[in-house]
Amino acid sequence: MTGDLTVFAAASLKSTFTTLGEQFESAHPGTTVTFNFAGSSDLVTQLTQGAPADVFASADEKNMTKAVDAGLLPGDPVNFATNTLTIVTPPGNPKGVASFADLAKPGVSVVVCAPQVPCGSATKKVEDATGVTLTPVSEESAVTDVLGKITSGQADAGLVYVTDAKGAGDEVTAVEFPESSDAVNTYPITVLTSAQNAAAAGAFVDLVTGADGQRVLADAGFSGP
Repeated sequence: MTGDLTVFAAASLKSTFTTLGEQFESAHPGTTVTFNFAGSSDLVTQLTQGAPADVFASADEKNMTKAVDAGLLPGDPVNFATNTLTIVTPPGNPKGVASFADLAKPGVSVVVCAPQVPCGSATKKVEDATGVTLTPVSEESAVTDVLGKITSGQADAGLVYVTDAKGAGDEVTAVEFPESSDAVNTYPITVLTSAQNAAAAGAFVDLVTGADGQRVLADAGFSGP
């Protein structure tokens, strides 16, 4: 098995999939894995407009359903992980954010994902569940952009996945909140109908859903599907 493999994957998968891509190339000499990481909704838009790719991994089922409806899949996608939201603040949590409701307090600048992005959709679910309406200073197109606003000190708090908070380490302080259980995102992956390298695409999906892939995902803070 050789050749190029193009994987479109949700921004929150950047660290884990980069690791898995390196493992895949090592296991299959002659293959080159190229990633396109972005918000799942942006990826679906690119795919429906004809962008070439072999594999698509979404951070939610809603955007994968869009791909199914557009006829981009030869079969059913496979769920491979779940992820939940957490609050992140600059190190030390200078504004003392202790709950989801604290994000709506005056003087707390909050950054979230845009509603069409999976992390934004999850944020909206938590707002609905808590009755707390946020007034964010910005809505980002990818969860990594929200994290960037916090690590660069441009906002007091943001909503990202637990995996993003874990990956950021000492750059942020994470504040868990119980209502996050109301908005768990399930991640599906699929080989695409347009795959130019279907054999490698299938093997990559097998890696992600198999024991080695699940170990890498678990180490990063993802839960099982």
